[in-house]
Amino acid sequence: MIKTHHDLISSWLEKSRRDLSAAEYAMTSEEVFPDIICFHAQQSAEKSLKALIVTHGETVPKTHNLGNLVSIIEEWEPGIISILEDALDLTPYAIESRYPDSDNPSYEDAKEAIQSATRIREIVLEKIHSSD
Repeated sequence: MIKTHHDLISSWLEKSRRDLSAAEYAMTSEEVFPDIICFHAQQSAEKSLKALIVTHGETVPKTHNLGNLVSIIEEWEPGIISILEDALDLTPYAIESRYPDSDNPSYEDAKEAIQSATRIREIVLEKIHSSD
């Protein structure tokens, strides 16, 4: 059970780390599944952004749209806009990549998704640590 504000932030960040680790590990597999990798990269970025929202004492919205999350955060963290393009690139992987009637991401898409999620996570961690 999460007891403190700090525990909640840490929990979001740990979930983010695990999703990113899963995506990175999946890239090294004998059989690579780009759709699964892209999904986990998106989830990592989403959870990172939600950790930053919690850091500011706000309620986490129930959305997978990373652009919307960046817009919310921009109110307190104007520099966060630098990750908007990464956020917009990752957003479709939250839902579309999980269904058979969607376009399948490529290996290159998966590599780019991991890079985008990593950039978002690094910026978020920097902002969270600077607010301590």
